[in-house]
Parts: sequence; C-alpha cells; structure tokens
Amino acid sequence: MTLEFITHKALEPFQHGFFTRLGGASSGVFEGLNCGRGSTDQSDVVETNRARVAEAMQLPLASLVSVHQYHSADVIEIDGPLDDITKADGMVSGTENVTLGILTADCQPVLFADAKAKIIGAAHAGWMGALSGVLENTIEAMVTLGAKRDAIRAVIGPCISQRAYEVGPEFFERFIDEDPQNSRFFSGGQSGKMQFDLPGYGLSRLRGAGVDAEWTGHCTYSDPRRFYSFRRATHAGEADYGRLIATIRI
Repeated sequence: MTLEFITHKALEPFQHGFFTRLGGASSGVFEGLNCGRGSTDQSDVVETNRARVAEAMQLPLASLVSVHQYHSADVIEIDGPLDDITKADGMVSGTENVTLGILTADCQPVLFADAKAKIIGAAHAGWMGALSGVLENTIEAMVTLGAKRDAIRAVIGPCISQRAYEVGPEFFERFIDEDPQNSRFFSGGQSGKMQFDLPGYGLSRLRGAGVDAEWTGHCTYSDPRRFYSFRRATHAGEADYGRLIATIRI
C-alpha cells in the first residue's frame, strides 16, 4: 500500500503533507505508518516508516527533523539536522532541504508557510500547548526570521473533533478562567460532561494572532482506518498507539 498524505493549497508552493497511517511497515496496534520514536513499536520499523516519509518529501531521512514534544509553548529554529531529544513543540525554519516533522495522535498538527519570505513552521498543539501559546510563539518565531504576519498561512491537520472530545468540568473551568469567551468552544454532553472543539479553538488562536488559518476537517478519532488516536486507543484498552506525522519543507 502506498503512502497517503493530505495537502492544502494554502501551504503551496512548499512541499508538505499531513500523513495518514496508510502505507507503513508497522503491525499490531501500530499497523501502518507509525512515526513515533517514543512509542513501544520496533525502532527499526519506525525508522523505516520515517524513511518512507522523507522519500515522499524528496529528501534523505537525515533531513527529517522532529523534536521531543511535551505539550509546551516552546519553539526553536531549525537550520539543519537535529537530535530529537531536544524538547520543543514548535519549529520554524528558513533553510532549504530541511523537513520539519510534527507527531500527533489527536492533538493538532499545524503547518505554517510564508511563501514570499520562504519561511516555514510546524507546531504540535494539544489543548495544553494551544492554551499556553505555542501557536502564537510559532508565528512570532517566523516573524523573527523574516516572515510577514499578514502573509503567513496556517493549516490545522487531522485532529480530534468536538463530537469525539468529551471533557469534564475542571477542563471547562480552566478555559473559562483564561477567558470567559472560551465558553463558545464547548457544547453540552452527557452526565455533566462537555464536548470541546479543539480545532475551533486552534483556529481562533491563529486568526487572533493575525494569520489566515484553516482546518482540513479530518477527525482522528472517528476514522481508525486512516488515523491513529490516543483517545480511541485508550477507550479500547490498548497498551499503546501510533503517531501520525505532518511535514513541510522549503
């Protein structure tokens, strides 16, 4: 099976892709294109999957840069290969022949591009990172490199949708304490729970920072054939889960 990846016209002309799980070498609960070195999948198989992604980006594996993501607002500049033990949740670059790679399994993978300035960015934005400002920090880092805020385009890739994201009252209160207007990202659920609109929140943060932003509209939880999902794996009692990758290069 060949690799499948989703593209978006807003990120053109840069080569990019929100990769699905199709076309990978992993098996079992990881079946497909698991690119997570932090998973318990076989390390050599994960590297095979990552090499396939790099090939799809038309660059060698060494060019595929990822970081140790930890739900922070930290963003770093990438100008060459990097050991992925480096901690961050956002990356920016103006260097050719470098592929930025963000891993997710329900959180938002967000790719950024300023075509005229030739500056790119990538961010891992779960609820915690988005609330902490990782999206705004990625934009600021791009501007520091020479991007123009009004020229930056951002696209949120496959992530968990509101209909699948049930949360408790403590979660809701945390967002309301930050900004009472955040109530618009919640709808009523069952048994005192609520449904949180993660991509809606991400779009609001991005647009509030002055950039054009869109969501591809894909829900990771509801499509097990194409996407990994941490929450779905948890509900199924599985011991681990695969990680999707989203990439962009100049």
